[in-house]
Parts: sequence; C-alpha cells; structure tokens
Amino acid sequence: MTSFPLHKSWLTAGCLAAFLLSLTACNSYLDELPDNRSELTSLDKIQKVLTSAYPINDDLFIAEFMSDNVDSYGDDNPNTNRFVDQVYHWEEITEANNQSPENFWEDCYSRIATANLALEALNEMGNMSTAEHRAARAEALLCRAYAHFLLVNLFSQAYNGQTSQRDSGIAYMTTPAADLAANPSRLSVAEVYELIDHDLQEALPMVSSNYKVTKYHFNQKAAYAFAARFYLYYEQWERAIEYANLCLGSTPAAVLRDWKYVASMTQSFSAVSQHYIDAGLSCNLMLLTSYSYMGLVFGPYSFLSKYSHGKYLAEHEDGEAANIWGAAQLYHPMATYAATNLDKTIFWKLPYLFEYYDAVAGTGWYRTVYPAFTTDETLLNRAEAYILTGQFDLAAADLNTWMHNIVNTQLQLTPGIVQDFYNNVEYSYSDERHIESTIKKHLHPKFDIGPEGEMTEAMLQCLLGFRRIETLQTGLRWYDVKRYGIEIVRRTIDASGQPDVLIDVLRMDDPRRAVQIPLRVSSAGVEKNPR
Repeated sequence: MTSFPLHKSWLTAGCLAAFLLSLTACNSYLDELPDNRSELTSLDKIQKVLTSAYPINDDLFIAEFMSDNVDSYGDDNPNTNRFVDQVYHWEEITEANNQSPENFWEDCYSRIATANLALEALNEMGNMSTAEHRAARAEALLCRAYAHFLLVNLFSQAYNGQTSQRDSGIAYMTTPAADLAANPSRLSVAEVYELIDHDLQEALPMVSSNYKVTKYHFNQKAAYAFAARFYLYYEQWERAIEYANLCLGSTPAAVLRDWKYVASMTQSFSAVSQHYIDAGLSCNLMLLTSYSYMGLVFGPYSFLSKYSHGKYLAEHEDGEAANIWGAAQLYHPMATYAATNLDKTIFWKLPYLFEYYDAVAGTGWYRTVYPAFTTDETLLNRAEAYILTGQFDLAAADLNTWMHNIVNTQLQLTPGIVQDFYNNVEYSYSDERHIESTIKKHLHPKFDIGPEGEMTEAMLQCLLGFRRIETLQTGLRWYDVKRYGIEIVRRTIDASGQPDVLIDVLRMDDPRRAVQIPLRVSSAGVEKNPR
C-alpha cells in the first residue's frame, strides 16, 4: 500500500480547457434538444442531435455510496452534507443537486426523448437503405435502451425470473415527450427488460464504429459490452457470453488495461486519472462526461470524507486484502491518505474537473469523465456467465487473464484451487457484533447457485471479489449487491481504524435496494416504491 500526501490544490483551468476542447466534436449539441422538430431534416442534423442522447448526470455517486464500498467515520466528522447522509443511510433522498436521483431521472428521460426525436425524424425520412441511416437508427435505439437500463436498475429491484413480473419498473418512453406526468404508469421490471431486449436486438446488427470521436458514441464494441452486461443481468447467460465474445475477440489479454504501464507512469492523481479515461486505450470502450464530484470524493481530497473507502475496507474486503494470489501485489497499488477526519485508501481512476461559468466569481460545475464500458469488466461478465452455465474451466481462464493483468503473480487458478481457497475464508459479519469483514459474503440470488461451499458458489465468490476491485469507485458494485442479495452493514470506524458500532443492515429483500422515486415525480402521479 502506497501512502501519498493530501492534495490541497485543484485541477487547473488549463487542464479543464484542454479536456473540454477534446470533446468539442461530441458536445457541440449538448443540452440542445430542438423545439422545432422540422429542423431535423437531414441525416447530418440527426447525427449531431444524437450526441446529446447520452446522459450527463450519472448514477455513480448514488450507487457507490449505497454499496458496501464506503464506511462511516462517525458523527463528529464534519466532512459531509445532508444529501450524502441520506444516500449512505438508504433514506429517501430529498436534497437536490447534480448527483441526486431527481436530476438523474430527469436527465435520463431527457436523453430518451432526444433518442426518440431522432428515431421519429428517421422514420419520417423513410430512407433506411444506407449504412449511415441504419447506424443512426442503431445509435438512437442503443441510447434509448441504455438510459432505460440505468433507470430500471437504480429505481427498481434487480431483475430476476421469479418476481420481476410483479416488481414495479419504470415507464418505457417511445415518443419524444419527456414529461412523464402525462403517462405516470410504471411497467413491471420484466416488461422493461423485454423492451430493452427488443431495442438491442434491432440495433446490434446495424451498429457502426464510423464516428469522428468513436469512444464517445455507442461504437460496435461498446454496444456488444452493453449487450453482455444487459443479458447477464437478464439471466440469459449464453447470450451474455455471445456478446462478450464479440466484444473481446480471440485475445482478450491484448485489449485489457495495461496496469504495468500505469505503474511506470508519473505517480500523481492528475496523471493517472487522466490516463484512466484516455480515449486511445483499447480497454475504454465508451466514455461519458457528467456533472459529478466523483473525482473529488475518490481523489486526494477531504471533500465529503465522513463516508469513505478507508484502510479497513481495503485491507479486509478488496484491494489490499488477503486474497487468492497470496503475497503477490497489485501492479499499481492503492493510494492511502490519512489525516484528521480523513481515512481514505483508493485507486486513482476518475479525474476531478471543474467547468467555470463565472471565472471571476470562481463558480461553476463539478465534472468528471468515466468509462461506461471497459473490456476488463466485460471479461469478468463473461466469466460470471461461464460460471452460471457450469463452464468452470473457461471461467477460470478468464479469471486468470484478469488476475495476471492486474496482479504480479504466476499463480494459475483452477476451479479446484478457487474452491479450496474460498472454502477456507470465513464469511463477513460472522463475529459477535456482526460488523467485521472478509473478502467473502453470503450470496442470496433469486437464481439457483447451489449450496454454499460447492463449486458454483466458490467460483462466484472469486468472480465477485475480482469485479469489486475492477469496478471500485464506479458504482457497479451496487448492482452486484442487488443481484446477489448480498447483505451489507452500516457501521462506524473508530479512531484506530477498526469497526466500532453497528448502525444498520441492508437485508437480502430490503425494499431500500430500490432507490425511491423522486418526490416531484411521485407528486405527479408516478407510483412510489414500497418502504
């Protein structure tokens, strides 16, 4: 574990200006949904408006801070606000900001309306004979499907074949109208997934990678990665494997993130986080920009650090914990920051950027860039699908590929080695106070994984632990917590860095796993989630 001094300075305006300049081609129509639909009279105009069909508010903060990737550092810690308090404690979120469920909800439906506007214009043009027209339709369908996918997974219970016909999902919008007040009814989770499936199946044969700024669009590999994640969540394991194969190709090790190179770089948060989102990297399949302070809360700052991924989590649950690779080390170790009211052990991933709207007053917006899809995550998604289809040797091969890319080890995993290791690890929260952790937690998915200790469960423990490290600080762990019914605790960490007091427990069927519908939306007639 590497320790670094706490940064007191913020990214320069020059760095941000360079970042924004690099996105000019894909952001020129950002936030400009035309009022007059007759303006979309050419394919070029449709293609340009589709650049604003991608979310600019994200679920990263909400998902990460609802997951088990953060602990509380006590009521006396001043580095918090009411919004973060509500998120961490799984409360109904009444505070509004760019990270709030209300803004995320409104932004996703706005982007859906943009995609539907483009689809309507394409239908009116009536000429779908060219590859360019088909590609535009594919992009619009993918953007519509993706925004609905984000919404249903955050605001509903996880999809499962047993209850999703009854679980409330969201409204699926297929017209340009973004106002849900006129259509407040929620479909079931199963119905939403069926519609996403339909959009994906229409889009995938037409998708293109012929963009000026390819990594900021649903290019072909990003579309396949989306499909692999979707079908994994949809419990259609063979289809998840199919699309992961199309995304990764025959030599996945060649397209993963180069952690050896990252370790050789200038070791600063700015340098490493900027590299992490480099559009030239083969591992980054699609990048999105958002109004977000993820770069602050998971950067070398004390901002909102009352709730943090601290040393205890790192050493007992993920990046620095005793793991199957033994004494071997990550090529790029986690960074540790310790000070008064600060205990943070993190990877350097998402950059902190600031966009000024009044440079003189020093006011503006928090920004970041994040990879919505990567080859590394897709590889682990395929490994999960292999496990759930009983193809343990193929799963072990993918786990080896991921492990050897990020850990300096010669160990060759086999299903037997995995099972033996995890069967000798105690489950988290087995102590008398039920607050101490290991890398292993009880799994309670709705689908069958067999008894604890048998091969499927042991392989899933390995897979979920690897993916937790891979996706740390990007929000995706929350969706594994939901899909696998993983019970997690809320606890305080004391001054010595150890678990102190149990605050709350999120049980396997806790209704709080679905974020509450925003108040303004429920006030308009949209059914609220049960509590």
